[in-house]
Amino acid sequence: MNKFKFYFILSIATVSLFSCSKDETVSYEPPREYSVQYDTDIKVIEDYLNTHYLNMDLTDPNFADKDVVMTQIPVGGTQPSLMSYLNATTYPKLLSKTVSLHDISYKLYYLVLREGVGIAPCNVDGVLASYKGDYLESVAATTTTAASINAVKFEEMKFPQSFFDLPNTIQGWGETFPEFKTGTYTSNPDGTITYKDFGAGAMFIPSGLGYYNTGSGSIPSYSPLIFSFKLYEIRRLDQDADGIPSYLEDLDGDGYVRYLGTGIENIDDTDKDGVPNFLDVDDDGDKYSTKLEITNAATGLVYPFASIPDCSGNSTDPARIKKHLDKTCH
Repeated sequence: MNKFKFYFILSIATVSLFSCSKDETVSYEPPREYSVQYDTDIKVIEDYLNTHYLNMDLTDPNFADKDVVMTQIPVGGTQPSLMSYLNATTYPKLLSKTVSLHDISYKLYYLVLREGVGIAPCNVDGVLASYKGDYLESVAATTTTAASINAVKFEEMKFPQSFFDLPNTIQGWGETFPEFKTGTYTSNPDGTITYKDFGAGAMFIPSGLGYYNTGSGSIPSYSPLIFSFKLYEIRRLDQDADGIPSYLEDLDGDGYVRYLGTGIENIDDTDKDGVPNFLDVDDDGDKYSTKLEITNAATGLVYPFASIPDCSGNSTDPARIKKHLDKTCH
């Protein structure tokens, strides 16, 4: 009986397979060219910045603590557009930076309501942040309405319970959060924490720095994104577990570590092997792990399983160690 059931199911599956192959075709749409899509995205973003305003009481000295509300300027309205804050000397200010990726230069706009007074994360840190996410959609004009750019909310996190590791988020987050700082906090008797003076703002992300052709959940493919956020706290990470937090492997101190690949000059790659130090267990390429070298440097003792020679190869003295990040001592 079981054998009959198996063959019956197999025959049905076989008929179904061949039926589908005859009647259905699978189509595949290759991803769009990044440069072409970016031209579309940046126009949508800048149109939004020119046609929307901060619908907030900016005379309130604590306006940066409030939820960010951006509203379309009505016909004949005199509200200052978001773009009017470009490079302002006071808050709010709209700034932009260039992000080189996909062989093009993205312009990434970000709105600063408050920079923050604490510590800025590196792009490989974790962040504790509240946020609201919207995607932008272009609505064509009709006989009764003008064309518009609408922001459609897809997610909101007002009370974050865990850190977001920036390397595991979209590129736009890793590029924007290091431009802000944490604030201060107070622990309350009831176990809650009150944050103040934290970094707060919004980022306007082309799809190439977001989800691009894959989309995510309810987010359509090729959607520019807006995230308004508040940066409460950061957590230092160590991606290669070599004992050195990844932010300390940002050798030029610009707040970012980069994976650029072999053959491209990368200041954050000591041995120039194409693997940046924050992912490289042997940063200087001397065949001794970074963790081993810094352990010996800290204790003055050799690693219990192996003696580490000095740069001349002399390993007779147990106190001799290799130097971490020594470019000439291989």
